[in-house]
Amino acid sequence: MAAKGGASNFEKEQMFGMAEKEMEYRVDLFNRLTQTCFEKCIEKRYKEAELNMGENSCIDRCVSKYWQVSLLIPFLFADSFYAYSIA
Repeated sequence: MAAKGGASNFEKEQMFGMAEKEMEYRVDLFNRLTQTCFEKCIEKRYKEAELNMGENSCIDRCVSKYWQVSLLIPFLFADSFYAYSIA
């Protein structure tokens, strides 16, 4: 730690690197979510310019489930890692 409570250049680079990785993760998550829900919910042959009610409902459910799972997975990995480390 630098004098007077300021962050050192190394610490600043680390924080910037972590923020950059987080942004890459979020962009990747969004792209995978978009691709998955689009393939699942949108008909291959477009009939109308706007989404119909069924497509809207499907996308809403798909995004909700995808988001719930993406929040749940880190906890499952942490639990399994903890169980493995104490065994």
